[in-house]
Amino acid sequence: MTRNQTFVAEFLLLGLSKSLKIRLLLFGLFSVTYTITLVGNSMILMLIWLDPRLHTPMYFFLSHLAFVDICYTSSTVPQMLVNLQSPRQTISLAGCAVQMYVFLVLATTECILLAVMAYDRYVAICHPLHYTFLMNKRVCMKLAVATWMSGLLLPVLACADTKMVEKVTSVGCIFTLLIPISFILMTYIRILASVLKIQSAQGQHKAFSTCVSHISVVVLFYGSAIFMYMRPESSHSPGQDKMISLFYSIVIPLFNPIIYSLKNRDVKEALIKILRSTSKARQCK
Repeated sequence: MTRNQTFVAEFLLLGLSKSLKIRLLLFGLFSVTYTITLVGNSMILMLIWLDPRLHTPMYFFLSHLAFVDICYTSSTVPQMLVNLQSPRQTISLAGCAVQMYVFLVLATTECILLAVMAYDRYVAICHPLHYTFLMNKRVCMKLAVATWMSGLLLPVLACADTKMVEKVTSVGCIFTLLIPISFILMTYIRILASVLKIQSAQGQHKAFSTCVSHISVVVLFYGSAIFMYMRPESSHSPGQDKMISLFYSIVIPLFNPIIYSLKNRDVKEALIKILRSTSKARQCK
């Protein structure tokens, strides 16, 4: 006995609004945001590459974060811009599967990368005399490879049978959200304890100031992700879910380079140095 089966070739997207004027407004807003995100994160990568003072473990991992954010926002925004201009908003089954996997890979990688960056700050503040040994180039490369491999492998769970979606989501949240954020919290408890042992207020401020940017990024990223995926099912609404998705897929990659630029003296000095050398080069011409 045979059963009728329907093969789904594409999905019809509901979109953010049915109004053409609003869609055009969103197209302009997202285009500007996407451009600033690409420029900001590319600037971080360029500064770290060009300035030898930034060739340290902290900025090595920051360069990976900037690269992840470029890929992260590029995995969704271009398709979103196309759909905002298209009268029929659709995506193929294959395109949807690829986009979902790439998005999950990058989101998972960023979750774990933020935990690795917290470990780097822990070693720098709690074990400063052993920092260069514990966080040498070989160790940093191993941590980076492990982060990307975890990002590539963990989202494979999302390709399981649809009947297991709830179980897969629960397991995914444990590995990509709860474990990393618990590790980060424990790390900063140890950091806080070490900072409070420092005698001078200036020394305390200097030690903790290196963590401010990272803490800001962690709060933004994990806060929105936990609110999205770990709140009760009864509190979900399509409109609210769209807004949260837009926040952590568009706004956070935009904020990350701004946070690290404004709150990091080394990055600001590197940027000023590059701008001055560029200005001098133009004047010589």
